[in-house]
Amino acid sequence: MPGDAFRGAPGIFAEERGMEPIISADSVCKYYGDHKAVERISFSVSGGEVFGFLGPNGAGKTTTLRILTGLLPQSNGSVRVLDHDMTRDPVGAREHIGIVPEVANPYMELSGWRNMILSGELYGLSPGKTKLRAEKLLQDFELWGRHRDPAKNYSKGMKQRLILAMALLHEPQVLFLDEPTAGLDVESRHMIHERVMGLAREGAAVYYTTHHIEEANALCNRVAIIRDGEIVALDSPEALKSAFQGTRSVLVAFEGKVEAWEMNGLPHVSRAEQQGDKICLYTSSPGAVVEEVVDFARERDLGILSLNTMGPSLEDVFVSLVLSEDQASQPGEASS
Repeated sequence: MPGDAFRGAPGIFAEERGMEPIISADSVCKYYGDHKAVERISFSVSGGEVFGFLGPNGAGKTTTLRILTGLLPQSNGSVRVLDHDMTRDPVGAREHIGIVPEVANPYMELSGWRNMILSGELYGLSPGKTKLRAEKLLQDFELWGRHRDPAKNYSKGMKQRLILAMALLHEPQVLFLDEPTAGLDVESRHMIHERVMGLAREGAAVYYTTHHIEEANALCNRVAIIRDGEIVALDSPEALKSAFQGTRSVLVAFEGKVEAWEMNGLPHVSRAEQQGDKICLYTSSPGAVVEEVVDFARERDLGILSLNTMGPSLEDVFVSLVLSEDQASQPGEASS
């Protein structure tokens, strides 16, 4: 395990941009009796940043999110949102926060429109502003044609889009999303991704919890990986990947039939794995493996359809840091 090579500065994104952090967690701990839920968690998130929070089930992701949003008191440490201490002034902090839970929870008997109007009332918006914002957001999320229908008649993706629209109604500076695309159709997932990236471009701070590692790789400026209640890695996806060169690989497809086990004997291959019609050869010396693959094909009179060297993925980093040694030998299982 690379250890400290994975630990970036908690607030480096803000420092690089010359910005004050919008979300700040300092040595946050949560205990239930003798059980440690989270311990000494520290990081900050600035405006314009999408901050990913990754970890296996039971690692402390939900506990951390509930503490950050003021739904659960921490045992030690402090949380600030903008200039508000979440312990002393949770109401002031929540005025600037939008929350999208994992399970979409609109009022099912109400129409999409009535859900939006009710949200405006809860946020204290004027009726005129609520109606203008509601109509625009429902159009943006392609719900306007169904805005008079009860939310119970919406698909899962439509419900999640409605919840995101409700969370954005008061134009929050901070957005917390908890597994927002889990189980969604491609269209809804793409729409949520586009909106998240747009919010960051507009200067919002976005805290994004996800099980989809490549989703975090595509969306996030930085990611934190939590294991057993402690952050074990915190940096940009590319920095994390570059610190873990041992999982580089060569991906090859042959014209003829070749089994992955046949290539385990190549001198510089640490492991060969079948991936559909291709074979992935894990190595710390991809250049040497390319030469060995060419020799392998020549000796057996095989044609090579494709041959590519691959850098380590964020999934490789995740597997190495949070799964057991036995599980880590099977990188494909990381996102399950």
